[in-house]
Amino acid sequence: MGIGIGIVLLVIGLILLFAIKEFPDSLQEVVDPTTVGWILVIAGVLALVLSLVMNNQRSRTTHVEERREM
Repeated sequence: MGIGIGIVLLVIGLILLFAIKEFPDSLQEVVDPTTVGWILVIAGVLALVLSLVMNNQRSRTTHVEERREM
């Protein structure tokens, strides 16, 4: 799930950076599309890296099974 969220944030951020030059006038006064794009790109990359690190840690864990016979 973390990888998907990271990809979605990255794609939306890149669209805001390169495809959308201006927001509507009412929204343009409040936020800048390039700033929002960079924030989403950074959040997407961070989410991707964290999810890959966490998945790597999960795959390296070993499980010990203990059996006792009576």
